[in-house]
Amino acid sequence: MAFICRSYARGGLTWQINNMIDLRSDTVSQPTEAMRQVIANAKVGDDVFRDDPSVLGLEEYAAHLLGKEAAVFVSSGTQSNLCALMAHCQRGDEYLVGDRAHTYMYEGGGAAVLGSIQPQTVPMSATGMLDLKAAESSIKPDDAHFARTRLLCIENTTDGKVIGLTELSEGEKVARQHNLGYHLDGARLWNAAVALRVAPSAIAEPFDTVSVCLSKGLGAPVGSILVGPTSLIAEARKWRKMLGGAMRQVGLIAAAGMHALENHIDRLAIDHENARLLAEGLATVEGVSVDAQNTNMVFVTVPQGSDNLEERLAKHGINTRWAGNHSRMVLHLGIDKEDIATVVTAVNLELNS
Repeated sequence: MAFICRSYARGGLTWQINNMIDLRSDTVSQPTEAMRQVIANAKVGDDVFRDDPSVLGLEEYAAHLLGKEAAVFVSSGTQSNLCALMAHCQRGDEYLVGDRAHTYMYEGGGAAVLGSIQPQTVPMSATGMLDLKAAESSIKPDDAHFARTRLLCIENTTDGKVIGLTELSEGEKVARQHNLGYHLDGARLWNAAVALRVAPSAIAEPFDTVSVCLSKGLGAPVGSILVGPTSLIAEARKWRKMLGGAMRQVGLIAAAGMHALENHIDRLAIDHENARLLAEGLATVEGVSVDAQNTNMVFVTVPQGSDNLEERLAKHGINTRWAGNHSRMVLHLGIDKEDIATVVTAVNLELNS
C-alpha cells in the first residue's frame, strides 16, 4: 500500500489519496460505499429553521437510542462537550473533571476560555473513573470566595478502557447528593456498550447529558450529538449558535450519521477483536511490550533508541504516531486481519532485522 499523489499544473494544486494502513486513530475511518450513497440521496432543509428532515430524524433517533428526551446535532465532539458545559454552568462556575480527561486536556481549554467555567481536576482510577472521594472533597462550599461547583463530568471510554455500570451509578449518587449536574463525554460510548454487551441507553441512563461521536469507529465523515432533557438541550442549542455551530443543509452529513447508528454499532466488536489480535501479534515481537485495552486500542512500547519508527513503518504503508518509544494503535472499520499481519511483520522487521 502506498500514497498516490497527483498535481494540477494550474496553481500547483496537490492532493494525496491515502491508502495506507492507518492506526493513528479511529477518527481516520472512511465512509463506506453504502454511506456515500445515503449522503448522495439525503433529503435536506435548513437546520437553523429546524426544517431539515435528515437532521430532525437523526436527533429523534439518537435521543431514543440513548433514552433521553431531546438531542442536538453538532459539528464535533469538542463542540458537543462545550455546549453541554455551558448549558450546565454559568460564568464563574466550575466543573469536576478527570485530570487526564479529554474535555480538560485536549479541547483547547474551551470551557475556561469561552465559557468562563473553571475546571477542577480530580485523579482518575485505572478504569478511567474519577476518584469519587477526591471529587467530593473538591466540591466548594457555598462561599463568595469560591467558584460554584455545578457539574461532574465523566469520560467513557478513556484510552480504550471501559467504565462499568456500577461505577457510573456511584458517580450519579455523588452528583445527586451534592445537587450537581452529571455529564458524560461518551465519544466512544458505542465501544463501551459493545464491550459491556448492554444497550447504549444503559450507559447513558445515569447522566443528565451525554455527548456521542459519529465520526470515529462508526465511520461517519463528521458530527457528534448531545442528548439530554429538553430544557438543557434547548440551552445547548443556543450556545451552539453562539459558537458558530448552526449549520444549514446539514442533512447531507446527518444522513451519514443515521446510517452509522443503524448499521455500524454492532460491528465495533470486530474492531475489538482485531485489537486483541494485534496485541497478541505484537507481543510475540522481541523487545515489544503491549497494553491491550478492552475495546479498540493497543498501547505499544518498544526499546529505547528505536529511532524514526514512525517514518520506517510508513515505508511499509503503515501510518502510526509515536511519542518517543510509545504508540497508541487504534483499530477501526478500515483495518482488517490482513492489515494486522502486515503491521506485526513490519514492526518485527524494523526492530529485529
